[in-house]
Amino acid sequence: MPHRLETESRKLLGRLREALAADNEGQARLDSVVNLIANSMQTEVCSIYLFRDTETLELCATKGLEREAVHQTRMRLGEGLVGRTAKSRSVINTADAPAEKGFRYMPETGEERFSSFCGVPIQRLGDVLGVLVVQSKAARKFTPDEVYALEIVAMVIAEMTELGAFVGEGAALSARHQQPVMLRGSVAQEGASEGKVFLHEPRVVVTNPISDDPEKENDRLYAAIEELRKAVDNMLVGARSADTDQIQVLEAYRMFANSDGWLRRMKADVENGLSAEAAVEKEQSLARARLSKSADPYMRERLHDLDDLSNRLLRILTGQGADAKADMPDNPILVARNIGPGELLEYGKKLKGIVLEEGSVGSHATIVARAWAIPLVINAKGVVREALNGDPILVDGEQGIAHLRPDDTVHAAFRDKLAMQTRAQERYASIRDLPAETKCGNVISLQMNAGLIADLPSLAGSGAEGVGLFRTELQFLIRNQMPKRAELSALYSRVVNAAAGKRVAFRTLDIGSDKVLPYMKPNDEPNPAMGWRAIRVGLDKPGVLRMQLQALLRAANGGPLAVMFPFITQIREFRDAKAEMDKAIAREKILGHPLPSSLEVGAMLETPSLAFAPDAFFDEVDFVSIGGNDLKQFFFAADRENERVRKRYDTLDVSFLSFIERVIKRCEIHNTPLSFCGEDAGRPVEALCFAALGLRSLSMRPASIGPVKHLLRRVDLSEVKAVMDEAIANGDQSVRRAVADWLVYQV
Repeated sequence: MPHRLETESRKLLGRLREALAADNEGQARLDSVVNLIANSMQTEVCSIYLFRDTETLELCATKGLEREAVHQTRMRLGEGLVGRTAKSRSVINTADAPAEKGFRYMPETGEERFSSFCGVPIQRLGDVLGVLVVQSKAARKFTPDEVYALEIVAMVIAEMTELGAFVGEGAALSARHQQPVMLRGSVAQEGASEGKVFLHEPRVVVTNPISDDPEKENDRLYAAIEELRKAVDNMLVGARSADTDQIQVLEAYRMFANSDGWLRRMKADVENGLSAEAAVEKEQSLARARLSKSADPYMRERLHDLDDLSNRLLRILTGQGADAKADMPDNPILVARNIGPGELLEYGKKLKGIVLEEGSVGSHATIVARAWAIPLVINAKGVVREALNGDPILVDGEQGIAHLRPDDTVHAAFRDKLAMQTRAQERYASIRDLPAETKCGNVISLQMNAGLIADLPSLAGSGAEGVGLFRTELQFLIRNQMPKRAELSALYSRVVNAAAGKRVAFRTLDIGSDKVLPYMKPNDEPNPAMGWRAIRVGLDKPGVLRMQLQALLRAANGGPLAVMFPFITQIREFRDAKAEMDKAIAREKILGHPLPSSLEVGAMLETPSLAFAPDAFFDEVDFVSIGGNDLKQFFFAADRENERVRKRYDTLDVSFLSFIERVIKRCEIHNTPLSFCGEDAGRPVEALCFAALGLRSLSMRPASIGPVKHLLRRVDLSEVKAVMDEAIANGDQSVRRAVADWLVYQV
């Protein structure tokens, strides 16, 4: 870049700093900014458009267009060249704007006189705040150097917009991070909570985007880069004993940290007048915009690497977020783009709720949140951008909604809801030690699901009769290497002891699909949910399965033991898995270790095929547990990770209930104990219908036991079954409405 342009760029940024520091209102600042840019760029027009809402841009300041158009001209995201610039998050530079695809003529602006157009997104870390536009009468394309200078200026405008430098009247100039925002996501864990935002990765605020001492800023940048490189090298040294995948990720980190191109671009930004941290953030924003549009999954994954490195570099430069956990507020609600189970477990149960911008209903974080009964909302788009540490937030897990900085009306209604929940919990506590006995005399065994040793204290407090499902994979997922047999045995022993004599059904390692071990290279499968997973992995890697079975046998220490194999689809798989158990028992006997006083070996029915297994299967298996979450997705061919389809299918659909009834009858004929395990078991209406069909054992999260027991104790199952039969006879697709209407008059 020519030295003259670099000097002019620094001069412009210096003038901008003076204009922004002046004691003016937001509109006056914006007006001075567009005048400065137009004069510096020697263009007839400079305009700034800012978003007034997520879909609408508004002309907020201009030099060269009609003044009456300010705050009157608006366009939708993607509309016209300005809308296209914002939507694409990339520069549009044309010598003949009216001939450009998507051009929209705005007569009130008088812009038909101007041929040349250059639109630059005003963006911050992938968040587009608006568009900076320059126009000229002469038909010419702006040079790469001029575009680069505009990007530098747009970066400063983005930072100053974030800091509230342009606050004024109207939605487009409203103060950021101060207005109430309702974020609608998806339900991952029910419940409601009130608290303060705690950002998993605190936002680094750049308060000094402009610098007039490039040499000093370059020294700061080089020193921070050197510190970053040493940190990455140290991580690599510490990971030499880890698996190849982890080392490859860290090698990618080192490649970015040592990238000459990355450093060269940031150095050029500093030479043009940006501070070191503003230069880092500018390059991060441009990389986000570029890589996020890539169709290559590898390139999108590298975006996360570059993001992480940029954030580390910003924290080194600013000193912000060095000890974020020390500043955790009371009643923290964790807000993050996404989070792994290990990171979530580090926070512990002190969290009152979680809101994620991404995530899925089957993710590891969701499993942990459910185990802790912490309200969790996923796919809450924009929450990381909108939230600041300490912001008041309400999490409505039943509706999948987060209210950020709620107004008094929303706050009052939410507190009424919390008060109602508290009264309900008091009712549930009063029946905690009573059986789930219906009015017709049937007793339903209510058990809890668990996956962490920390879950076991809920066993007594919830009124659960035992643990119908203990997920053993969580102990594998939160580690960086395969746990040893002795470690597993000690853990399982603690689970057995914490259960204090109550039955615990241990499910063997259920990995694959959405649960990939960090130290096991994922298979490149087009449909992992129906691929190499669960018992299929165990049978193909018998050493791992055998190690786990031996750990379970030793943990029983001569007492009773119940083990079930996941994702059994046919009798041969069960027999092969049972043979591995027999080998483990024989080995323990040779070693002189005590054997369980009683041993139950069961199977999880998660695919329709197992319901049609030969009679011999139901004779040989000690118990069957219906895994409702997976079974429903395979029954309806609806991926439970896909928000577009998973909610289209109802658990109380007549066809699904008919299938469940078939399984119940087959188990009754062979005297095979049967339970239903999954989220649906913990929903009172669903649990009621399952009980009416004949299920006598349900396993759910601890917090669901009270509501389910409360309803079961107030109904006659024969009456519920009659309502369901009538709905079926009437040709209803689902019995839900009929049962819900009946309950209104009964409960």
